[in-house]
Amino acid sequence: MGQFITFEGPEGSGKTTVIHKVYEKLNKEYNVIITREPGGIKISEAIRKLLLDSDDDMDERTEALLFAAARRQHLVEKIIPQLEDGGIVLCDRFVDSSLSYQGYAREIGVKEVQAINEFAIENLYPDLTLYFDVPAEIGLNRIKDNQRNANRLDKEKIEFHHKVTDGYKKLISEYPDRIKVIDATQSLEKVIEDAYFAIVNHLNQV
Repeated sequence: MGQFITFEGPEGSGKTTVIHKVYEKLNKEYNVIITREPGGIKISEAIRKLLLDSDDDMDERTEALLFAAARRQHLVEKIIPQLEDGGIVLCDRFVDSSLSYQGYAREIGVKEVQAINEFAIENLYPDLTLYFDVPAEIGLNRIKDNQRNANRLDKEKIEFHHKVTDGYKKLISEYPDRIKVIDATQSLEKVIEDAYFAIVNHLNQV
């Protein structure tokens, strides 16, 4: 079985930029693929459009179920085959996002969201998770400065984003062996370096 490594963080944390840079480095030495959630494969990308590109009101539980549905198909079709081949998967977001965004920030219950996702993932949790730590205000300002098109979650009130980071911090305290915190307020070069070495150190230990 290969190694499943996820990148997590609030909006504007820089994790998406970093995951691509780290992939370029790792790809020189390892059998590695890069993917994202929601998305990564055709069905899940279609669900992504519903979740992120629409301005329509969506029930919180519907949102949580759609994330879990996209996750299930993504696992079966892309992630599990790579892991069974002994390869490495770098994934931009996974189940921790659902626990933080829907469970904590939407306040529909972490246990409830975890139950939905346990059904979807069948206990296939990441081997390592990198959490890119940045205050919500800084992350949202980065999105504006970079002129990135704001998605439906970006447009939530600042209180929502504070709850997201609070949710992640609770997960970090619960899973200290799996989740490694990266200071995402540093220069991009330093963040990339820290993330790369965290992964290499992990791979050297397995």
